[in-house]
Amino acid sequence: MLIIDQFAYQSRWRHRDPRAKFGLYLLLMIVALTSSPMIQCFELLGTGVLTCHLLRISVARYLRWMLVPLVFLLVGLVGILISVSTQSDNMLWHIQLDSLAIGIDKVGLYTAHMTLWRSLATLAATYLFVLTTPFTQMIRLLQMSRLPKVLIEQMLLTYRFIFILLEEAAAIRKAQSLRFGYRNLRTSFQSLAMLIGMLLQRVIYRYQQMEIALEMKLFQREFYS
Repeated sequence: MLIIDQFAYQSRWRHRDPRAKFGLYLLLMIVALTSSPMIQCFELLGTGVLTCHLLRISVARYLRWMLVPLVFLLVGLVGILISVSTQSDNMLWHIQLDSLAIGIDKVGLYTAHMTLWRSLATLAATYLFVLTTPFTQMIRLLQMSRLPKVLIEQMLLTYRFIFILLEEAAAIRKAQSLRFGYRNLRTSFQSLAMLIGMLLQRVIYRYQQMEIALEMKLFQREFYS
């Protein structure tokens, strides 16, 4: 089971109506996208505390989860924050390179400030929804929204094959490790290349087995969940 599913099935809201949780998620997203940075900051704090309470986790662990996407967010904010212009009069700080001035201006600083809090607030709202809603409830939401059945079935199969992929990769890597396949950098790259090639073959084989099993059960090209 994926760690996201583990927390979703052990959360205090695991039996709550998924429509109510999705409604709360939409409300939090609207507030995060339309409100001021101060309100977004309060939403971030409130959503984080609620998530920690519902999942029975520490604040330190939640902050580690937020740190992973925060790194990518900060990299994107650098592109917003840094401006290039031929005029440096409106810049708060700059470096002059010939006729170009590279630095920070008020517009870039304001945009980066707004983007940071908006992104963190929406991320916290997404964490709350995803980590408290089991996958089966998400499928029910998709069915209630009248999405095409083929799309829902594709999601079910993709979700199933994530576990098959992880299971096969773990088995192959364990076998390689027992044969000292990762004892140094060179053998590690060789073992990784072999793992990728074998993984593709094993997944195709498992898919063929699943097809045979479905045909034996008189599969009518429609899943019932």
